[in-house]
Amino acid sequence: MKWRKRTEGLFLVPSILFLMIFGLGMLMAFMESLMDDGTATMGYYMELFRKERFMRSVLYSVWITAVSTVLSLVIGLLFVRVFKEKLKGGTGRLLVWIPMLFPHFVWAYLVFLLLNQSGFLSNLLGVSGLMAERTDFPVLVQDPGGIGIIVTYVWKEVPFVILMLLPVYASLSKGYREAASLLGANPVRMFTTAEWPFIKPALIETGAILFAFIFTAFEVPQLLGVTSPQMIAVLTYEWFYSGAWTDRPFAFAALLLAGGAVGMSMWLLTHSMNKERLRIASGGRGG
Repeated sequence: MKWRKRTEGLFLVPSILFLMIFGLGMLMAFMESLMDDGTATMGYYMELFRKERFMRSVLYSVWITAVSTVLSLVIGLLFVRVFKEKLKGGTGRLLVWIPMLFPHFVWAYLVFLLLNQSGFLSNLLGVSGLMAERTDFPVLVQDPGGIGIIVTYVWKEVPFVILMLLPVYASLSKGYREAASLLGANPVRMFTTAEWPFIKPALIETGAILFAFIFTAFEVPQLLGVTSPQMIAVLTYEWFYSGAWTDRPFAFAALLLAGGAVGMSMWLLTHSMNKERLRIASGGRGG
C-alpha cells in the first residue's frame, strides 16, 4: 500500500506531459498568429474575416458538417429503434461496426472508387445498358456540393451513433412505453414522451462529437473535395504549406479560431447535458 501511495503521482506523468506538449504547441501557434515583423498585433485575425475565401470556407465547412451530422444521427437512431433486438447478438453488432475498423481515408478512397465517373457504379450501369456514356454519370465525388464527403462521413459515422445509442436503449425501461400505449399515445407521441427525454443527452452529445470531428477533419475533404470551396482544415493546410510565408499566420489564426469555437461549444453543450441528466435523475427518484 505504501508503494502504491508513493507511485500514484507517476500515473499522472503521461497526462501532464501530453498537456504540456499540447499547450506549448497551442501557445506557439497563438504567438505566431500575433506576430507581424516582430510586432504583436491582432491584424491577422481582423483581416481573416475580410477574406472572402475564408468566409466561404467557414460556411462550406458548417454546411458539410451539419448535413453529415444530422443524417448520421437520424439514420443511426432509426437503425437502433428498428433493429435493437437483433443488435443484442455479437454477429449483428460486428456487421454494423465493421466500418469503424477502417480509418476515414480508407473509407474515402472506397467511396471514390465506387462513385467517381469511371468507378465501379458507373461501369456497372454502363455494362447493364442503363447508361450510355460515363459522362452521363453524375459527379458525386470531388464536386462543389461535397456529396462524396457527406456520403463518406455518414457511412462511417452511423456505426458510431449506433454504438453510443445502443446502451441507452438497452437500459430504457419498457414501462414508460407501456404506460404511454395504455394512455392511447400514437407512435410519435410515444417516442417524444417515453424515449426522447432519455436519449436526448446521449444523442446531442454524440452529435457534438461528430460535429467537432468533421468540422476540423482533413483527410476526407482533401481526397474528395475540390479546390474551391474548401473546408477549414484543407484551407489552413494550403496556407501553411504554400510558398508565401505571409499566409502562415492566417493558417494559425484560422485553426485557433475554429478550435476555440468548437471547444467552447463543446463545453457549453456538455455542461447543459449534465444538468439535463441531473434533472432526469432527480425526477426519476422523485417519482
